[in-house]
Amino acid sequence: MSTTSTVETQRSGMTGWVVFAGVLMIIGGALWAIQGFVAVFQNDVVILGEEGALFLNVTGWGWVHLILGLLLLLSGILVMRGNLFGRTMAVILASLSIIVNFIWLPVYPVWAIVVIAIDVFILYAVIVYGKEMKSA
Repeated sequence: MSTTSTVETQRSGMTGWVVFAGVLMIIGGALWAIQGFVAVFQNDVVILGEEGALFLNVTGWGWVHLILGLLLLLSGILVMRGNLFGRTMAVILASLSIIVNFIWLPVYPVWAIVVIAIDVFILYAVIVYGKEMKSA
């Protein structure tokens, strides 16, 4: 006689918020990747100011945006599937985004605060309730 015990994880209503965080990551990653494509293919930027013109080549930043955007998109898909690697990447990328936007706070205060708030939400949803997605 074999006894098997199955333990089922009770899912809470917060799994919907984890899916929402995953969707935010997919959309943000896609936009970040598009921004990277634009920077790679249209790499010369001219900034006009009172003291003259500043010519920049943003190809390097374009590749960084493209790669990180694709990682974020993949991470969002994996988070919605309940994957541990996806949750780990979500934590790393959202934390990195918080740090970067904190640095940009003096330049774009409203936008930086909005992105930081979204990243904090993603961190909370993925860390606290992300494991419940695996039991789906």
